[in-house]
Amino acid sequence: MPIIDFWYEFASNYAFLAAMRIEAVAERAGVGVRWRPFMLGPIFAAQGLTTSPFNLFPIKGRHMIRDMERQCAAIGLAFVKPDPFPQNGLAAARIALIGHDAGWGPEFSRRVYRAEFVEGRTISDRDVLTAILDELGLDAGAVLAASETPDNKGRLKAQTETALGLGIFGAPSFITADGELFWGNDRLEQALHWARYGTLEGLLPRL
Repeated sequence: MPIIDFWYEFASNYAFLAAMRIEAVAERAGVGVRWRPFMLGPIFAAQGLTTSPFNLFPIKGRHMIRDMERQCAAIGLAFVKPDPFPQNGLAAARIALIGHDAGWGPEFSRRVYRAEFVEGRTISDRDVLTAILDELGLDAGAVLAASETPDNKGRLKAQTETALGLGIFGAPSFITADGELFWGNDRLEQALHWARYGTLEGLLPRL
């Protein structure tokens, strides 16, 4: 089965949309998914940015809110812009790495996104993360401790450096086995098609 790497950041609202639908869409396409949490902060810093472009360019930020309302309504979700925006997803990303090793990473990630963008909760809050781990039937204390070890912190840093080396500049990003990079929730179907066929022919209409 072909595989795509799903590079996501918990601060990213469009990565939230992709996370909520990628498994079902990929299954229909016959493509597997590897979830790759990373941090956008160093990526933005390499581009000379100090915060989200949605904050730097208010007109873009206003449009994003309305776009998210439309997109979420289409898949049956509410949308709440987190306060502050963007959220700090560092602790959640470290936990997600542990979860992907153990098999519960995707569900944990979806629940973090739902807490953030549907319920308006603060995902850097240890109590919020503990509650999500408890809901999954996990030993929250043990998971949190494992996520904060130097080795695990180093893994997330290395994964972020890998993302930068791959040319990733935003989230969500999807990379196919042959190295093609697709950026944005609206490119998910194209990434899956490319992963399966190595082309977009047959997906996009010819002019």
